[in-house]
Amino acid sequence: MRWALVKVCVAVTAMVVVAFAVPLGLVVKEMARDRAFSGAEREAAAIAPALSITTDREQLERVVASAGSDDGMAVHLPADGAGSAPLDLGRQRASDEDIATVRKLGRASTTEVPGGSTLLQPTALSSGEIAVVEVYVPESEVSHGVATAWALLAGVGALLIVGSVAVADRLGVRMVRPAQRLVESAGELGEGRLGARVPEKGPKELRLAAVAFNAMADQVVGLLANERELAADLSHRLRTPLTVLRLNAASLGDGPAAEQTRAAVEQLEREVDTIIRTAREAKPQTVVAGPGAGCDAAEVVRERMAFWSALAEDEGRKWRVAGVERPARIPVARTDLATALDALLGNVFRHTAQGTAFAVDVHNGEDAVIVLVSDAGPGIADPEAAMARGRGSGSDGSTGLGLDIVRRLAESTGGDVRIGSSVLGGTEVRIWIQLGGEDGRATARRGHRGRRHTGLASAFK
Repeated sequence: MRWALVKVCVAVTAMVVVAFAVPLGLVVKEMARDRAFSGAEREAAAIAPALSITTDREQLERVVASAGSDDGMAVHLPADGAGSAPLDLGRQRASDEDIATVRKLGRASTTEVPGGSTLLQPTALSSGEIAVVEVYVPESEVSHGVATAWALLAGVGALLIVGSVAVADRLGVRMVRPAQRLVESAGELGEGRLGARVPEKGPKELRLAAVAFNAMADQVVGLLANERELAADLSHRLRTPLTVLRLNAASLGDGPAAEQTRAAVEQLEREVDTIIRTAREAKPQTVVAGPGAGCDAAEVVRERMAFWSALAEDEGRKWRVAGVERPARIPVARTDLATALDALLGNVFRHTAQGTAFAVDVHNGEDAVIVLVSDAGPGIADPEAAMARGRGSGSDGSTGLGLDIVRRLAESTGGDVRIGSSVLGGTEVRIWIQLGGEDGRATARRGHRGRRHTGLASAFK
């Protein structure tokens, strides 16, 4: 917008300058010509009284010499009735035909000659004959001061164009700056800084846009606050049935199954408390602040596989875990990774038949850690639908929220989640957890392709 306004002002100012400067330059040129020929007429008129009194050559030569240069003025006397020959004083530049025409018509005339022009002025003699006074006007005198005037006009035009550019630029800044503030505030709001607002300044249209943006931002803040309160309220309502479930689990007695049930109830209570606290504080739990924060993905995988292994044995499922022999630090909270793994493993148990094998692989690269959860089930017919929040994977009872939890965890680090076919014949969910910037992603992918099937030859437990 700013440069468009500058271009329009330059075009309009240039048109105005041309429209006025060109005619004015022609007027200046014509005025210089009129000034030169007016001086020639005065010189010619200076010897008219002498011609009306005498035609003596010596006297006329003295008059011509006193009136102007012999080289610039000439007098042409006709032959009189007494038989005297025509008399020419000074240097003749005009042709005899032009002189005769002026004498015959009795009207002054100008004619072009080499190096300039001549003024032919008829003058009546005492004898009644017509003499012609010729005054030479050089071209330098006709164009005297014209070049300077044109240069001055060109300078004034250039100054006008530069001034219009400066004024247009200031007006453009005045118009563009509110638009830039609107763009910056929109970016800040998109990044999650909900306090971003736009000053209601500038042209009327931009002020109205700022008012609309601020109203929208206030509405977004209100909607998010209501959503957090609703999430906290719903989570709080879960405490009553959880309390009943915990009391029932306490009465199960001893045994691995009872211990696992009580551990699951305790974990569920912790997750509900985390949801309530997060909703109240409005702080995303997938963002880990400070250096050294995060968790060891290999340790979390070992812990969760130890939990799910008991249920796998009850259902006759073969399982395998690989790549957890060495630490794999990731910038993700421990509880978030555990929740994501539980969501994926829970999907395996929920959507595959008993006895279906599954595996978890951890690949630790320089720029990324990749966690693969695969199974030998029927697979997912529409992976894109499965990744869409709330659309599910196509199975009964699926909401898609589990995969959405996994996706948000990966994207919080700059990574992603992909669903494909596993080497076991079923579904493979790949969680790409980015450790560095975008430049390290290609390197990590190459390393991932080279190590993808590491450990697949291990026997299922």
